[in-house]
Amino acid sequence: MFLEVREIEKSYGTGESHTKVLRGVSTTLERGKMCIILGPSGSGKSTLLNAIGGLDRVDKGSIVVDGLDIAKLEQKELVLYRKNYLGFIFQFYHLVPNLTVKENIQVCEYLTSSPLDLYELQDALGLTEHQNKFPFQLSGGQQQRCAIARALVKNPRLLLCDEPTGALDYTMSKEILVLLEKVNQDYGTTVLIVSHNIAIKDMVHKVIEIKDGKIEKDYRNETIIPAGDLEW
Repeated sequence: MFLEVREIEKSYGTGESHTKVLRGVSTTLERGKMCIILGPSGSGKSTLLNAIGGLDRVDKGSIVVDGLDIAKLEQKELVLYRKNYLGFIFQFYHLVPNLTVKENIQVCEYLTSSPLDLYELQDALGLTEHQNKFPFQLSGGQQQRCAIARALVKNPRLLLCDEPTGALDYTMSKEILVLLEKVNQDYGTTVLIVSHNIAIKDMVHKVIEIKDGKIEKDYRNETIIPAGDLEW
């Protein structure tokens, strides 16, 4: 199994402000599959994603990614884990404003010894004609494409997506979902998505529904719909 989460717990604060966010969460994900984590605001889904990404420490439990238990890693080791294993895509892009599209992608290209081909990636994501533009010259969908390319150029084993369509309209959202589907199919990248958009559950291999820090449903999707055919 590529990803194994076992009985993880996570709390914030102390005393009266103490809040338990994850309550014994366990799940698995096979290599090369797409998975969505659904749940209302405050359910713990982003905390779970951040824990898998090594951004949040868990209080108890284990998180094993490709044989590496990241819950046991020291801070310096976590930095290397994020560098060597992960690609991150966020809702608000986080592009460097004074760098071009190409330069934004190159920032992450230089972090790895085995990057994907920059020009092939730009072409695959429809960015070649925009490669010399700055972020302010791009639409929201184009900025998100750039963020996806930046995450992918590292050739990550695991792509973590936190509300990747949350800031986009319907047309651009579907465009991004089609691209994520293409990434999964073309590169075999394992993709984990956190979203409020329940329509995404129909295009992925596995669905996790979380509420109040506990997993309520965890199942395989037996009838996958292509991203381009989704409606919401």
